[in-house]
Amino acid sequence: MTEITFHFNMPDRLDYACRLLRKAWRAGARVAALGPEPLLRELDRALWTFEPREFVPHAHVRQASGPLAAHTAIWLAPSTEGLPPTNVLVNLGAEVPAGFERFERLIELVSRDPQERQAGRQRWKHYAERGYTIKKHEVAP
Repeated sequence: MTEITFHFNMPDRLDYACRLLRKAWRAGARVAALGPEPLLRELDRALWTFEPREFVPHAHVRQASGPLAAHTAIWLAPSTEGLPPTNVLVNLGAEVPAGFERFERLIELVSRDPQERQAGRQRWKHYAERGYTIKKHEVAP
């Protein structure tokens, strides 16, 4: 069964996502970050610039059939369709990701924004109603 963790109350969700993806990449995980395209464009830029001397290698799922696909550990995608094999799913979207059950881990990122918090509560309820054990990680009180 998929391990689900909610990370709540981060002041800057994109910065937090970059640090989380960097940590996962360093640990050798294969990760998909899901969200709407405008947010994915921001995340793409942030992964290039959030640390002055660092780059977190990643690609958009549109490039999944390219020559470097086998060597890419972090994928940015609007949905789980067409993703290369990954074991961790990071959700930056407002909806429950379709097909989340096929991942070993699902990490939900919820900032302090009231709309994000409300959407996060709905996703939590969805998973809980289906019998998933949910872990909670408070980023900031």
